[in-house]
Amino acid sequence: MSQEHIAIFMFASMMLMLFTGQRVFGAIGAIAAIAAIALWGTGGQDIPFSAAMKLMKWYPLLTLPMFIFMGYVLSESRLADDLYRMFHVWFGNINGGLAIGTIGLMVLISAMNGLSVAGMAIGATIALPELLRRGYDKTMVTGVIQAGSSLGILVPPSVVLVLYAMIARQPVGQLWLAGIVPGLLMAAMFVIYIWVRCRLNPSLGPVATDLDTVTPAEKWRLLGAGALPLVIFAAMMVPFVNGWTSLVESSAIGAITALLASVLKRRMSWSILHICVKQTLGISCMFMWIIVAALGFGAVFDGLGAVKAIENLFTDQLGLSPWMILVLMQLSFIVMGTFLDDTAMLVIVAPLYVPLVGALGFDLVWYGVLYTITTQIAYMTPPFGYNLFLMRAMAPPDISLTDIYRSIVPFVGVMVIALAVVMLLPELALWLPNYVYGK
Repeated sequence: MSQEHIAIFMFASMMLMLFTGQRVFGAIGAIAAIAAIALWGTGGQDIPFSAAMKLMKWYPLLTLPMFIFMGYVLSESRLADDLYRMFHVWFGNINGGLAIGTIGLMVLISAMNGLSVAGMAIGATIALPELLRRGYDKTMVTGVIQAGSSLGILVPPSVVLVLYAMIARQPVGQLWLAGIVPGLLMAAMFVIYIWVRCRLNPSLGPVATDLDTVTPAEKWRLLGAGALPLVIFAAMMVPFVNGWTSLVESSAIGAITALLASVLKRRMSWSILHICVKQTLGISCMFMWIIVAALGFGAVFDGLGAVKAIENLFTDQLGLSPWMILVLMQLSFIVMGTFLDDTAMLVIVAPLYVPLVGALGFDLVWYGVLYTITTQIAYMTPPFGYNLFLMRAMAPPDISLTDIYRSIVPFVGVMVIALAVVMLLPELALWLPNYVYGK
């Protein structure tokens, strides 16, 4: 059997196992182990050991539990409630203002957490009931929640970009900085779309009628509460950007600052702390198992020379240009996103795509941003987009799955435009890391 056939057989076997409902790390790791032993005999057993040692020696991985803990502290202590109240009193006097404020809330939640699931949970439990109660169109607001929550894997500190950095062997700090401008650009495009649509049809986002009783002192107090995530983000990122601390040290500063903020606001208790630590441990271990499996799978692919074979297939035999290959990669992410989450997509195709992207001459930091935006789109693409079913599980009964499908159409269009802009203008993603690391 040729190397190409072995690679195709491995990939097909892994996808079949995932379709049967196996855990991601189990499916990937099992195929990697079986293939390694079948190809190289007892010498193949060194591959998973080597992957585990590589994982344990990767010092920046310590940022992963730090940021997950920071996100859970801020979400479980309900500090997001103050944020949403702030956006209500400051933006509620314009059509669609509360929906615009929801996007702002999602950006701040992303800067606190780094996981899109956390943004979805906070948006669905805090923002969605308020938007519906104030007469906002249910189809539009479900789209707002889903689109806003997707920013969690792009705006730093993105946990997904940490995983990409490990697999692609790229600096985490550069990837985070590369995600800032595209993330804010996408958020701004969401805001413009909401404002224009509600300006043309005011019934979609009526003006709030209960702001007359809010005093100026209350507005400024809430503004201070809303600035809390920015203070935490600044305490974490400013020392790192200026070179005063390492990435791991900055993540520890962020976790400690979030914990202190929740204590000072009297929102922390032993039971909440127990939940935060337990959830952090569970998710961190899950990610580490997935990374070990992905590294093992990638080692087998490298040993087969599968990446070089596929590169020759695309460029020599099919005659595709590098840009055509890149577009096909992004389309494959959208297809896989109909039944897989972002982490699974990354570890499945990274051993194949990342070396190929480098061989085609593209910047791997820039491609990390493209991957992240594309998975955001895939999250919201019917029929089985991850975010669609999360929203269905959290939304009230009067919002049907049809409403949820309809709600994401314009926001997916906005995200496709943003993806195209970042593809055509790579400097949008690269100028900030180049500036910071070039100083």
